[in-house]
Amino acid sequence: MVHQYLTVEPAVLTKKYNILNVGQNIAASNSSWSFSGKVSDTFEEHVAKSVPLYKQGHELVLGLSDFFMHNQSIGYEIGCSTGILSQAIARRNAHKNIAFVGLDIVPDMVQYAQDHYGDVEGVDFECVDILDKELEKCDLIVSYYTIQFIQPRVRQLVIDKIYNALNWGGAFLFFEKVRAPDARFQDISTALYTDYKLDQGYSPEEIVAKSKSLKGVLEPFSTQGNLDLLTRAGFSDITTVMKYVCFEGFLAIK
Repeated sequence: MVHQYLTVEPAVLTKKYNILNVGQNIAASNSSWSFSGKVSDTFEEHVAKSVPLYKQGHELVLGLSDFFMHNQSIGYEIGCSTGILSQAIARRNAHKNIAFVGLDIVPDMVQYAQDHYGDVEGVDFECVDILDKELEKCDLIVSYYTIQFIQPRVRQLVIDKIYNALNWGGAFLFFEKVRAPDARFQDISTALYTDYKLDQGYSPEEIVAKSKSLKGVLEPFSTQGNLDLLTRAGFSDITTVMKYVCFEGFLAIK
């Protein structure tokens, strides 16, 4: 069996195994997007071109961490991927003697994070399913475009776990792709996002391929759906801190 992710192969192999080129020399099968294999090698380039304000969102998270990471605070990132944001939070708050842990379920991503940022003081990386992880009481939890990849049937359990792990006054920074509230707005949102990706240099074929690979894998909720997750868990102080068409960042304080 051919691995889902590999350097893009010649056309004959691509056709035989229904392998799709989604850009940055990343390939995926229909409805089978994964973060495993060689994806980590070009992931940051790929996602920065795919998600509007991706790097600016990182800067926003760093700025917000100033308000919640105190002396000897503990923090987590759920779905840390390459570890670039987790290590940046640790560096920014190093003078406070904090402990920050990047969690990810994909071994290849965790290995990449450890190889590149394992020597950064104050940050550790762990390969674990968030549902299996016992979280220590903490002051900040970050999820940067991760919850959208967790199956809806267990999504509320994850948000409940986050709420319960936070100290009173602690924060959950929750960035997600979001669905529009009705069909007309969804059509507008989809068209604008397609134009954005074309402007970033993706070909129409790569855009369609990425969309096909994400079927049944990426399951975004609407803004209201995400707010409902948060309020059911117990959060009442919630605000939007960033919004660009179908991408939104929430700040929820316990």
